[in-house]
Amino acid sequence: MEKKMGVYICSGCGLGDALDMEALAEVASSDYSVPVCKQHSFLCSPEGRDLIQSDFDKGEIDTAVIAACSPRVMTDVFNFSLDKVVERVNLREQVIWSHPANDEDTQMMAQDFLRMGIVKATETLPPVPFEAENLSKRILVVGGGLAGITAAREAAKAGYETVLVEKSDQLGGYLKNVFKLPPSQPPYEELQSFDLEALVGELSSQPGVKVYTGAQVSQISGAPCMFDVQISQNGGQVQERVGSIVLATGSVEYDPQKLGHLGYGQFPDVITAGALETMFKSGNVQRPSNGQPVNSVGFILCAGSRDPEHLPYCSAACCVESLKQAKYFKEANPEAAVYLFYKDIRANGNYELLYKQLQKDGAFFVRGTVTGIEDDGSGGLMVLADDVLTRSPIMSESLELVVLANGMVPTTALGEPSRATAPKEGEEAAEVPADTILASNILNLQYRQGPELPALKYGFPDSHFVCFPYESRRTGIYPAGTVRAPMDYARAMDDATGAALKAIQCVEMVSEGKAVHPRAGDLSYPEFFMQRCTQCKRCTEECPFGAINEDEKGNPLPNPTRCRRCGVCMGACPERIISFKNYSVGMIGNIIKSIQVPDEYDEKPRILILACENDAYPALDMAGIRRMGYNPWVRILPVRCLGSMNLVWIADALSKGIDGILLLGCKHGDDYQCHFVKGSELANIRMSKIQETLNRLVLESDRVQLQQISITDYHRLPQILDDFSARLEEVGPNPYKGY
Repeated sequence: MEKKMGVYICSGCGLGDALDMEALAEVASSDYSVPVCKQHSFLCSPEGRDLIQSDFDKGEIDTAVIAACSPRVMTDVFNFSLDKVVERVNLREQVIWSHPANDEDTQMMAQDFLRMGIVKATETLPPVPFEAENLSKRILVVGGGLAGITAAREAAKAGYETVLVEKSDQLGGYLKNVFKLPPSQPPYEELQSFDLEALVGELSSQPGVKVYTGAQVSQISGAPCMFDVQISQNGGQVQERVGSIVLATGSVEYDPQKLGHLGYGQFPDVITAGALETMFKSGNVQRPSNGQPVNSVGFILCAGSRDPEHLPYCSAACCVESLKQAKYFKEANPEAAVYLFYKDIRANGNYELLYKQLQKDGAFFVRGTVTGIEDDGSGGLMVLADDVLTRSPIMSESLELVVLANGMVPTTALGEPSRATAPKEGEEAAEVPADTILASNILNLQYRQGPELPALKYGFPDSHFVCFPYESRRTGIYPAGTVRAPMDYARAMDDATGAALKAIQCVEMVSEGKAVHPRAGDLSYPEFFMQRCTQCKRCTEECPFGAINEDEKGNPLPNPTRCRRCGVCMGACPERIISFKNYSVGMIGNIIKSIQVPDEYDEKPRILILACENDAYPALDMAGIRRMGYNPWVRILPVRCLGSMNLVWIADALSKGIDGILLLGCKHGDDYQCHFVKGSELANIRMSKIQETLNRLVLESDRVQLQQISITDYHRLPQILDDFSARLEEVGPNPYKGY
């Protein structure tokens, strides 16, 4: 069916003063024979929006191209019904706010941007939401400690049925052995009592909560809103269908047997913080060596944490736990000698008041590195340390007990790391990055990409810690509490609440056919033209989110509700059989071909920027907002992710005569900031393939470059673009101009 398109050009925000509006309209009416082309001085006003809505309502148009401000602003104003196609053309931030007014190059840029928008709108179809039967909005919580109980309780309070699975016979986790909690109310100097039974009772009283104790998840298959969970309990199997999952299995203490250098295993009176907590909980605090009361104690903080030989990271809660336990002794006996040996005291926020109170109580704080534990010859222990402040070795008085604040290790780190998939014969090892999967036997996912959540280098489930802290690389599964990151009790409760809300958001959006983070609300999903599939498995291996399984013949089996709509599979496919209704290889190729490339004698080179929509595109907007000028030769084409880049786009651009291509993507690395996890990294890997294309076309390798930037790097963009332009001037014009 032929489209009925309307082009609407705004002259507000200085656009009418900086551009030739009639020449812009001529592009739409003459070059593309658009039947409806209107100008308005204030398109985002109620009158301007009504102008477009009226044309939709009268049936004069079914597709609108709005040439005005950035598509990242006024999204609510230009939000029309789902069956309508709306394409935004950024003439404000990336044209007139970044380039001189009434300049020939600025006008040419605006006209090219309009051409690109019209072509995209022409090829875009309204997305049809994915629909499935027997969808579930129930929330599964795995783990019944503080975080698990909190997540289940908050989900139930919000009106969602909840299934909680706990491997032990009763709920509580670490809390079962906790005597008191750190201060949580003013004046933040006294320890807090708590009632675990009341907490568990509150959860049990919530309607719609089903609790399995003495149970484990033996298998999870399916996808968000269609997860089929098999639970093993008492030798039997129970099946539950859920919509999303909160992983709250917590952490375990770092193995104290590895802390022999701190006296553990050598001296019976060297114990862990967990063992001391159990003593106070039972009311039986005594020296393990002789059963006598404890009147002097030393705490060694960071016992194994922040140590490259043990746990390189800070375990976050150890300092506060040691302060709390030191307070136990001071409350029981104000005259007790209490020493705390520390590298840094990390008692942030209101916990600092507890730290100051302990100073008033007479606790001794020694900042330094513990070098050893020695027997004083009378049955006591002495802690030796290098004092940072005095720069001299020191020795404690005789202590009856030494407590190691050993750090926490996530339960996801208890398995052995393995590659999710073995490389195919002849495949380069670096061609398909392997996710680290830890076989921790917690979720037992029936995913082609592995049975558990991919993990970061310390074994914590991965998450985009800046933008999406609860998201794992498995859509619909949200780690929370100390399994996600080291944290204290209060933060674990906040964390669990946040994860429960994300789990709820997931089931609500997926049930409407919408994508979740980061393209939240996107109704499109990848479609596969299977007749041309060669079973190469590139799409299944490169998808960062495990959205594609495969059958025994290697045919891809898409799971649309797992999909994040990044398009990485589309960029990976050598046969180009994967597309979205509003994003495809052919569409982007035709947009590139719509760019007008002047003859080389005009000395107006053209640079195509493929800009990641998550960081690079908004950074370009930021440069415009701050009126930072940059080279007018550029033509900016936003892409969902650089991982969606198909190499045919590079060939199309170079064959068209475009002089240079700059790929602007998110940063990646150990602390990756790529919103789609692997996109930028995959684009970097594909640069080697781009080199082959350049060699085949007998073109210089400098014509295609990749730059990683974050949104805060907007100030670098003018220099990056100018430097790239200068390099292109050195290598000369693309010899394919005019062909």
